[in-house]
Amino acid sequence: MIAQVDVQIACDDEELPESNEIESWLQRAIDAAGKNVADEVEVLVRIVGCAESRALNREYRQQDKPTNVLSFPTGRIEGLPADMSKMLGDIVICASIVNQEAAEQGKPGDEHWAHMVVHGTLHLLGFDHTDDDGALEMEGLETRILTTHGVADPYGESHQRPDTI
Repeated sequence: MIAQVDVQIACDDEELPESNEIESWLQRAIDAAGKNVADEVEVLVRIVGCAESRALNREYRQQDKPTNVLSFPTGRIEGLPADMSKMLGDIVICASIVNQEAAEQGKPGDEHWAHMVVHGTLHLLGFDHTDDDGALEMEGLETRILTTHGVADPYGESHQRPDTI
């Protein structure tokens, strides 16, 4: 399965991963998830500032604050030919929140960015952490994906769950 990723930069933050890094982590998450998806999928990753993150979080989660990552799965698209790629959805990542969290948690910024991309992608694929069983499954998969590729267990000591939908 191949993911086509459109990365949009909509902020002035200078501490951002390269688009190819985002694409790589997104592909790793899709490959490891074991979900049956189309041969090609499309995902939009939009990197935003606090104002846009706050507005989206307020509108879709009724929380009037910026957040690290939001996921918006598209669901099934009626009438899409089987041989065309399927839009999985959008991931919105707030650069300043992710960079601030990495610093506060003493994590390398690139590793925390990888975690947010993997986390957002798994939400697009239907994983959730609203109950204990779902959280164990999702966090276990995140940890496996990240540690397999040289990133420390994001839930190791701090066990801080990303604040997403």
